[in-house]
Amino acid sequence: MAATFVQTNPQLVGNNYVVMGTVDKKDWKEGDKNLLSPSEMIGRIYVFKDVWNFEVIPAGWYPNEGKQ
Repeated sequence: MAATFVQTNPQLVGNNYVVMGTVDKKDWKEGDKNLLSPSEMIGRIYVFKDVWNFEVIPAGWYPNEGKQ
């Protein structure tokens, strides 16, 4: 996604954003070709039921806390 937005909408890269849901592949392709208006695309979103927050933990070796 970032590679696409660097060319089409660079101010989005590196900013916080919210993922609302998902769309069918057919609808995504139509939206990618600008065949759907933003309001039509929003009408086709399957909105997620829950909110999850993720924290990136870099790979590596970490001490095993609490064990002797």
